Amino acid sequence: MFFVVLSVVIQALLIIHCIRTGRNQIWIWVLALLSFPGILAYVAVELVPDLLRSRTARRAARGVSRALDPGRNLREAKSHAQISGDVASRQAYADELARQGRHAEAIDEYRKALTGLYEHDPKLMLGLAQAQFDSGDPAGARDTLDRLIAATPDFRSPDGHLLYARAVEAAGDLDKALDEYATLASYYPGAEAAVRYAALLRKTRRGEESARVLRELLDQARIAPAHYRRSQKEWLAAAERDQNSR
Repeated sequence: MFFVVLSVVIQALLIIHCIRTGRNQIWIWVLALLSFPGILAYVAVELVPDLLRSRTARRAARGVSRALDPGRNLREAKSHAQISGDVASRQAYADELARQGRHAEAIDEYRKALTGLYEHDPKLMLGLAQAQFDSGDPAGARDTLDRLIAATPDFRSPDGHLLYARAVEAAGDLDKALDEYATLASYYPGAEAAVRYAALLRKTRRGEESARVLRELLDQARIAPAHYRRSQKEWLAAAERDQNSR
C-alpha cells in the first residue's frame, strides 16, 4: 500500500511539472497509466537532461573533476598556451596559475602577454595587478592600475576599482583609499566595498561615518531581493558583526 500511495503522489507531482513546464501532453497519459515505469521514463527523458544542462550541475561536475585531478586545468591551459601561443591562451594560463596561488609565475605570464597590440590590454593588466596584490606587492598592483587608467581612461570595472582601493590602502595611502572606497560604495554591485569602507573609516577614527555606512548597507539589504542577500551573505554578516561590536 505504501508503494502504491508513493507512486500516486510522484505521478501527480510529475504531471503538475509536465503541465507547468509545457512538456508534451502525451507524458500525462504515460505518467497516469504506467505508474513506476512511466515515472522512470519521464525522469530519464525530461528531468535528467535538464539537470545535466543546468549551471549548478555543470559547476558540481567541474568541482568533482578538480577534486579528482586538481592539476588538470593547469596542464590543459599550459598546453594550449604552448601550442597556440596566442594572447587568449596565455591569459587563460596566467589566470589558472593565479587561481592556484602560483602568483610569481602568473605575473611572469601576464607580462609576456602584455606586448605589442596588447601592451595595455585592460583584462591582462587587471590580472597582473591582482596577481601582484595577492603576492604581497600592493605598490606594484597600484602602479599597474595607474598605468591602466592612464592608457585606457574610458575602461570601467567595479572589481578593478575595488582592487585599486585595496592596493592604495595596503600601500599606506589611507586618505586616497577613503576617497576611492567612498566612490565605490555608491555603485559597487556587492556589499564588500561598503564593508571595507566602513572598516577603514573606523580605523581612521571616523566612527560615526563608519556606523552610518554600515547602517545604510544593512537597511538596503533588508529590502533587497533574496538572491542578493544570499550572494552577499558573508559580507552582510561581517557588517552586522562590525555594527554589533560598537
